[in-house]
Amino acid sequence: MTITKEQVLQKIPEQPGQFPFTRGIYSEMYKHRLWTMRQYAGFTSAEESNFRYKYLLNNGVMGLSVAFDLPTQIGYDSDHNMSLGEVGKVGVPISSLKNMETLFHEIPLDQVSTSMTINATAPILLAFYIVAAEKQGVSAEKLRGTIQNDILKEYVARGTYIYPPIKSMRLVTDVFEFCANHVPKWNTISISGYHIREAGSSVEQELGFTFADGIAYVQAAINKGLDPNNFGARLSFFFNSHNGFLEEVSKFRAARKLWATIMKDRFGVTNKKALMCRFHVQTGGSTLTATQIDNNVVRTTIQALSAVLGGTQSLHTNSRDEALSLPTDEAVKLALRTQQIIAHESGISEHVDPFGGSYVVEEMTDNFVNGATKIIETIDQMGGAISAIENGWIQEEISRSAYEYQKNIDSKKQIIVGVNQHEDPEEVDPELLEIDPQKVNAQIESVTTLKSSRNNIQVSQQLSRLKTAAESDNNVMPIIIDCVKNDCTLGEIADTFRSVFGEHQSH
Repeated sequence: MTITKEQVLQKIPEQPGQFPFTRGIYSEMYKHRLWTMRQYAGFTSAEESNFRYKYLLNNGVMGLSVAFDLPTQIGYDSDHNMSLGEVGKVGVPISSLKNMETLFHEIPLDQVSTSMTINATAPILLAFYIVAAEKQGVSAEKLRGTIQNDILKEYVARGTYIYPPIKSMRLVTDVFEFCANHVPKWNTISISGYHIREAGSSVEQELGFTFADGIAYVQAAINKGLDPNNFGARLSFFFNSHNGFLEEVSKFRAARKLWATIMKDRFGVTNKKALMCRFHVQTGGSTLTATQIDNNVVRTTIQALSAVLGGTQSLHTNSRDEALSLPTDEAVKLALRTQQIIAHESGISEHVDPFGGSYVVEEMTDNFVNGATKIIETIDQMGGAISAIENGWIQEEISRSAYEYQKNIDSKKQIIVGVNQHEDPEEVDPELLEIDPQKVNAQIESVTTLKSSRNNIQVSQQLSRLKTAAESDNNVMPIIIDCVKNDCTLGEIADTFRSVFGEHQSH
């Protein structure tokens, strides 16, 4: 007897686009609109990064994703002593409004969606972006994009924090409140499981720790007087796609079910959009190997497939050479073409949740939901995510998981082709992208020149206003924007907050 599609679907009570959205947040998913294809980029200088963005847009990228250098991430200008040797290395240096204007020169900000991977200095970079758009003639109401703004995972997974957790949370919720009133199309946070997974967590930990952070942000916003039915619709998530193909597909399905249930049961949310777990996926950076780098193309393809089959809203595919350096133009194009081939040649986009009903995937999905729920319950018993971070429990759990994974590689229980099996002693070193030191020096000099040529009396006045706002309970975003308009630098604004909030000391 032939089993019809309808008979199979009858065995799956939940349909795509229906709560809790396990099978996808939209009933049609990619049939009429593909996921947003992004490529993460930024290096050397705003000018060089602008060239790369235009190259990507010309090759079919649908949205930009900005990587910032380490000094920018931790609130230092390019000319600061702490920035020495790090300017432009892992991302683009942005110290001033002029830098941000250069970064998006001839890129109309009312026509592109921009994602910015920035956390401790997120309010400052958002202010730069808003003012740069304004100078293009684009109002804040028209801006579309996402700012990561997820400071909690910095304390456990990345380390680019500045201020203590409670003070950092105040800045996060100030962004929520400001954008709700002035930048309505902007996603005010991208709650990141990606970096938690990159630090060595398991699947269950990636989900559990990410959503524990999400709960903390929602509660903080509610405490500020914001309505989760409104701001909840502007929350987004950021997940890793690792090598376990079916495991990752199941994880993405579990994520939607978990978050929708949390928002409904814990916070009483009724707005359908605020129940949806919308997320961006990046293929696994930690899975890239420095040997036999062409193998990374295959890894990335598998990971990208799992993200699409799992129902992502946007996707970045890592380049083959990123274990060794920032990617070359050729490598970036190939990574983008990987997404485009999946989208246009595989036929996958014609089917919504094609693994729905698979006993393997359904079982994995349920197991991940249950495992992550237990982790969240444990964190609740500790008093929430901030308490679990401050007592070091989350960090210890990630470290333990990372150690076990590395042990499996060292013992060859986990095979990594080209690393612990099928090595190639004759391998030739590939050509890599090199940072131009002259352009880095030009960036440093431009910041020094700005500080000597601007109206420093106005700068001091604006920074004094900002200090007063930081000492109060008032939203600091309008004052940051005024600072930016008066040529205050990122480092000066960050230092003003340092003088009020202090700096977080890790244990």
